[in-house]
Parts: sequence; structure tokens; C-alpha cells
Amino acid sequence: MAILYALVARGSVVLAEFSAAPTNASNIARQILEKIPGNNDSHVSYSQDRYIFHVKRTDGLTVLCMADDSAGRRIPFAFLEDIHGRFVKTYGRGVHTALAYAMNEEFSRVLSQQMDYYSNDPNADRINRMKGEMNQVRNVMIENIDKVLERGDRLELLVDKTTTMQGNTFRFRKQARRFKNAAWWRNVKLMVALIVLLLIVIYVVVAFACHGITLPSCIR
Repeated sequence: MAILYALVARGSVVLAEFSAAPTNASNIARQILEKIPGNNDSHVSYSQDRYIFHVKRTDGLTVLCMADDSAGRRIPFAFLEDIHGRFVKTYGRGVHTALAYAMNEEFSRVLSQQMDYYSNDPNADRINRMKGEMNQVRNVMIENIDKVLERGDRLELLVDKTTTMQGNTFRFRKQARRFKNAAWWRNVKLMVALIVLLLIVIYVVVAFACHGITLPSCIR
């Protein structure tokens, strides 16, 4: 089975979890939850022997799974995306105030079913390959958990550089549009000012030729 363990948590408070095999994944998962810094959204992975812990945090809700390293990253992260969507859809705003294991009795069955689906159903791989080609081309780096747990080193959060680059590109485009609009308005204002100035000059010339500001010799 590719995915062996999964949990859903708010910060370090576990709301639901399921393990398909007797392992120490639960203990390691809790240490990961406690050591991940900040509250920003993230997609990260950490290695432990031949297993990989994949973590997705969105809007304060963390979903985590442990998978065999042969599963790669596409399927585990597709599993996490699916679980996050199902959990939020099922419990809504209640996820922000729920007590530890409040959803475990009900949602552990969902974790079990989806772990089995993403681990064994070939359709899951085909569907998630398409999803991955569309919106989940991510470079997920690996930090060895042994170094963290045995030596007490600070757990380095490995930033999803693709997400950062996309955010920078969006900000650049937004700033470019704002600059373009500002330049356009400046050109419009300058054109209006030139037209008004030209009309004033023409009026002054005509008034001089017609011997007065009311144009007495030209209007009869």
C-alpha cells in the first residue's frame, strides 16, 4: 500500500487520523506538526528511512500523510488535496474550534477509504497525472527527519519555490497594469490640457483681431 498513514490537524491539534499499518508514524507526525514554523500555506515533504511524510497546509488546516518513497509525490499530494477539500466541505467553520479528535470517529473512515483508493486504484493515478500536468508541477524538496529527531536540529521548512515564483509573477503583472493605466491617464490629461491651451490661444488671437473679448467687429 503506497499511503500508510494520514491525519488532519489544526496547528498541533489532531482532529482525525488513520493508520493502515502498525508504525510510529503518529509520533513522527506530531513532531513535524510542532516544528513547522509560521502559519503560511505550504507544500513540503520530509524523509524518514524509506518513507516520505508529505504535508499540505492551507488556511490553518494541515493534512499530512506518510507514503512509501516509491509512491513519488504526485499521488500523495493529490490525496492531501482531496482530503483537505472533503474535510472542509464536511465540517466547514467547525474545523477552527473543534477539540482534539472531534472528527476522528467519522472522518477516519474517509481517510481509510481514500488511502486505499489512491494507493490501489489505477484510475487514481490517471486522474492525478492529468491534475498534476495542469496545476501541480511543484518542486518539493526533502529534509531528512533523522537529523531533526536524533540531533534536535531546527526543522527547515522547504519552501515551494514554484508558488513563490507564481506569486511574484502575479504581482509584477498587477504592477505593470497599474503603471500602464497611470501612464494612459497622464497622456489623457496632457492631451486635454493641450487642447484647452490651444483653444485659449485661438480665442486670444481672434479677440485681438476682432477688437475686443466680445468680438464686436466680427459678430454683427
